[in-house]
Amino acid sequence: MRMRPRSIRARDTVVAAIIAALVWGVTAVGVDFAVRTIVRADLLQRTQVDARRVSGGVRDGTLRGPIPDDSGGRVLVQVVEPGGLVREATPAAAGRPPVSRLWPSPGLRVRDFTECRGSWPHRRCLVAEAIRATTAPDSVVVYAAEPMPSYLVNGLLEGLLAAGVAALAGLAAWITWRVVGRTLGPVEAIRAQLAEISATDLSRRVPEPPGEDEIAQLARTANATLDRLESAVGRQRQFASDASHELRTPIAGLRANLEDASMHPEDNDLPAVVEQALHDTDRLESIVTDLLLLARIGTGGTVAQEPIDLSALAGAEIGRRTFQVKIEKELAHGVTVRGVRMQLVRLLGNLLDNAERYADRVIAVEAARDGEHALLTVTDDGVGIAPADRERVFERFTRLDTARSRGAGGTGLGLAIAREIAEAHGGTLRVEDDARGARFVLRLPLAPE
Repeated sequence: MRMRPRSIRARDTVVAAIIAALVWGVTAVGVDFAVRTIVRADLLQRTQVDARRVSGGVRDGTLRGPIPDDSGGRVLVQVVEPGGLVREATPAAAGRPPVSRLWPSPGLRVRDFTECRGSWPHRRCLVAEAIRATTAPDSVVVYAAEPMPSYLVNGLLEGLLAAGVAALAGLAAWITWRVVGRTLGPVEAIRAQLAEISATDLSRRVPEPPGEDEIAQLARTANATLDRLESAVGRQRQFASDASHELRTPIAGLRANLEDASMHPEDNDLPAVVEQALHDTDRLESIVTDLLLLARIGTGGTVAQEPIDLSALAGAEIGRRTFQVKIEKELAHGVTVRGVRMQLVRLLGNLLDNAERYADRVIAVEAARDGEHALLTVTDDGVGIAPADRERVFERFTRLDTARSRGAGGTGLGLAIAREIAEAHGGTLRVEDDARGARFVLRLPLAPE
């Protein structure tokens, strides 16, 4: 089973430590190689100078023992005869066995090499140069060697570099732990606050850190979502309360009439009772139908949309109705939107029903293009709607004053349904000022040409 840290903070810390170890490890290998190369080149340069000086003295016969030491004992110089006998040497190399058993051939008189002896921790390495004085078979060989520093032999350099890599990786892990912890602190606060928010208390909000980074945007988005959720739950509760009240009234009336007819059949006009029952049933059916339509619109499900000529739609809806008041219409051509035909028919029908219910003599219907939007207005010449009530009329089951009440009929859901349909189509529906009465204005995006 593969084990991995559960928290983002731990995972980021582990990843940062591994990356730091790899980066600094490669760097340490490079440093180790560079140090060894530089030190060996420096040692070899000194041994070459002494070896070639002594070799020249052997060839021209000017070498006299003991060999002078110009390096302070660091460079060991020996002149070795065939068979391994040390003929001359610097004071530091006198009395020692030959520096090396390597014997250059006449064809390759100069050899540079590194030779190590012993085992750790007593291991000793020399950087040396061996020069065959002549090509004669009995030629002596001049050795010049200098010991490598102990930190290059006993692993001290690698140990220090490994410790440095571990320290830097640990530092990277610590910094990552602190930085990620500080970065994720607001996220944990948001998570804890969200965990405490329940459906019964949606008034609480998550803390919003300052700035414009992703976490601040997340907090603002979460609070905006909570605002919408609280508003939706509030509307749902109010709607459930209003709907239960609106359904209770016709049900209670229907039950009372039927019980009265059942208990006193001789005192009731049966046709009148049946007519009243049918009236209450029709009202119940209208309310339930409107509630189901609102529920379908509110789900936001995918519904097939099509290009619709709003002017033609309005003309057809007006033409199929019989009005008790005068209709004035001004419908421009080419006012095309994309939408669900049956929903837009219902929206227009609700606006016309509302206008006819409150109009005195005239209803005016206009359709036109307004920039990138289609504009449809339905105006009646009734008493109008006070500015304070122009948003309330779109609330479900809202009662205004007696001048614009539901006494003339309706379920109290028509305008709410109309606005829901408008917003589902990306548009708006509102009441605007008009000198004659109530003016309802629908704006929908025009269909792309």
